[in-house]
Amino acid sequence: MVLGFMATDFMITITLSAADAAVHILGNPLAPSWLQGHQVGLTLLLIGLLGFVFYLGFREAIGLAVPITLGYLFLNGVVLLSALPHVRPEHLENWWQRLLAHQPDPLGLALATLLAFPKLALGLSGYETGVAVMPLIRGMPGDTPERPWGRIRGTHRLLFAAAAVMGIFLLGAGFATTLLIPQELWGSEEVSGRAISFLAHRYLGKDFGTLYDLFSIVILWFAGASAMAGLLTIVPRYLPRFGMAPEWARRRQPMVLFFTGVAFALTLLFQARVEAQAAAYATGVLVVMASAALSALLLAEQEKRPERGYYRLLLPVFAYVLVANILERPDGVKIASFFIAATLIISLLSRTLRAFELRVEGFQLDEMAEQFVSQLKTQEAPIRLVAHRPERGGRGVYWEKERRIREATHIPVGDPIYFVEVFVQDPSEFTAQARVWGWTVLRPASSASWVQRHPIPWPPFCST
Repeated sequence: MVLGFMATDFMITITLSAADAAVHILGNPLAPSWLQGHQVGLTLLLIGLLGFVFYLGFREAIGLAVPITLGYLFLNGVVLLSALPHVRPEHLENWWQRLLAHQPDPLGLALATLLAFPKLALGLSGYETGVAVMPLIRGMPGDTPERPWGRIRGTHRLLFAAAAVMGIFLLGAGFATTLLIPQELWGSEEVSGRAISFLAHRYLGKDFGTLYDLFSIVILWFAGASAMAGLLTIVPRYLPRFGMAPEWARRRQPMVLFFTGVAFALTLLFQARVEAQAAAYATGVLVVMASAALSALLLAEQEKRPERGYYRLLLPVFAYVLVANILERPDGVKIASFFIAATLIISLLSRTLRAFELRVEGFQLDEMAEQFVSQLKTQEAPIRLVAHRPERGGRGVYWEKERRIREATHIPVGDPIYFVEVFVQDPSEFTAQARVWGWTVLRPASSASWVQRHPIPWPPFCST
């Protein structure tokens, strides 16, 4: 279930970011008039370009993201540092008066803030994609798959840096846009979704504002890169368990084409509307983060960690915000249900078909099995392998079956027969190393009369 919501989160990140970038393109004063009214087509073009970049190479896509992000953060810093000095005491006074006019009672203000808090869930975006790319973080030389402490510390630093940068910019942007943008302009095409861009055009001129718009368009378009990177990192780890061969999971290009196709379908479904996709995106983010909070709490309780008290307080907050978002905007649940159903159906079909297949990458033979192989190479008689289903009944079962086979097929009594049994513990594993044991089963005493008439060596038995 969580995988379905995570797919919703990451896929909507791609489509939502591209749709928002299209809005910025159409909202720029220098945008050609013939682009107006083609937001869906422009969004599809941006998604296609993103898929093309990842199709060329994963490392190339990540390398392109670094200068784009640094440039965008630098321009945001310039805009905010240029706009904040224009804040006057009368701006703060007017804002406070409007706030008291709407909510004069402090208790009512606190309640309104609590009720409005779930709408801020979109501001949590980015953390889940940061965790998703944890396997790409370089660890320490002593890291092991069971204890990747270096990689965990690197992830902690990544998340702390992201939280610090996001917190500083969000506080600065919220303060500047709330106080400096006239109330009557909120909701207009000039400001809606482009508040900082409005400040850039207003205080730094049209040229700088256009440069900021350009970087905003690029960063919004490339924001889907983090989601695509997360999908290409996480999904292959789950595909073998859902019945897909690991060879497919290691081929990035087919995966990129598939994810791009799904993004096209979601864009057409929502008609590239930013607000419509924001609800589904928030639901996906919250389910992923609430599930992580629950997992952290259970692990902390199990290990008796001192920080488990913080997790007990954090989990109800995520649960409240999640339930509030689902009740108000259930689109995220609908899309996640589609991904969950598709995953289960495909997994069921694939597992059903592959459960009857034996796929191994190699064999590990014990000493007795090695002896059997050596005998097979040197013997002059034809090699006769008999498939045998593992069953109860003791060693007499093999002897009785061998007797029936020799009588029915007229195999010479001097030619050996090798029984082969296969034990499959997990049918979903298709690339395991098969371990082969060789056994020699002693002849039962009840077959002595038949042995006297047919004096042959007891055939060996091979088990995998």
